[in-house]
Amino acid sequence: MVRKGRWGVAEIGFWAVAAATLFFLPERHLILNEIAIIGLFALSLDLILGYAGIVSLGHAAFFGFGAYTAGILAKHGFADPLLGLGAAALAAALLGFVTSFLVLRGTDLTKLMVTLGVALLLGEIANQASWLTGGADGLQGISMGPVLGLFEFDIFGTTAYAYSLTVSFLLFILARRIVVSPFGLSLRSIRDNPLRARAVGIPVSRRLVAVYTLAAAYAGVAGALLAQTTQFVSLDVLAFHRSADIMLVLVIGGAGYLYGGLLGAIGFKVLQDILSGWTPQYWQFWIGLILVVIVLVGRERLTDKVGALWPRSRTRPAGQAQVLPATPAREV
Repeated sequence: MVRKGRWGVAEIGFWAVAAATLFFLPERHLILNEIAIIGLFALSLDLILGYAGIVSLGHAAFFGFGAYTAGILAKHGFADPLLGLGAAALAAALLGFVTSFLVLRGTDLTKLMVTLGVALLLGEIANQASWLTGGADGLQGISMGPVLGLFEFDIFGTTAYAYSLTVSFLLFILARRIVVSPFGLSLRSIRDNPLRARAVGIPVSRRLVAVYTLAAAYAGVAGALLAQTTQFVSLDVLAFHRSADIMLVLVIGGAGYLYGGLLGAIGFKVLQDILSGWTPQYWQFWIGLILVVIVLVGRERLTDKVGALWPRSRTRPAGQAQVLPATPAREV
């Protein structure tokens, strides 16, 4: 675990390049801010899908809940960004904890339907409670204070991008420590074989509830970042396509390792920006075609060089013998 927790050269280079874009790409800060937020959102989904094996088609429920929480607080005078960020994380975590007992029951198909139903239910509540959320017109009148009382949000997105990138980096460090900890290893055991994990004494239900709550908090923070940096929240944050897009991001980048969501967010937004410039009306068609190619050909073949830089698991040290997996016992 200590060896897996060490930072590699490629990882350090990735974050160094991300920090350098603050100074060398000032004209792209608005889209880079979106990439940082989408990357954090994809990271939250990867925690439950890639590491715990929990499928979800309604992850936007936590994203939107966090966005509305931060936006409503700011509209009613609580304009401190960090206060809104913490409140959004707590609210989304509470929602994730309450709904986890419904989501973790049944088969994968049941989980898909329950997560989708939770997101649709919240979307309808936000639409009907227009006195609080603004309804179809969106939550307007949001005014954010400076970050740490020093850095005002500007129209060029410089402060917004620095703020989103910093929050995403800190939460990434926390997630990285979690996935290489005994807790993270137990999640992989549950994902691979929940029956065997329960047989060796792992509290499967409690582990899944914990990671689902954590992932909900991460998604809530991502939603709060969107609300604070754009100073507007609409029903779009709870829409189905929001959950579908983040699933597509993970398909592009790869699930099961934390950088998959970040790389997928970069690829998705760059493709969207380029294709919408070429064909504004049909850019979704081309992204769908790329997705089909990735699924049919295989993402590993298309990104073998990237996979060498971002391996799912580090190679074993020289001289260490390979341990063959044990033959599974016949289940009664």
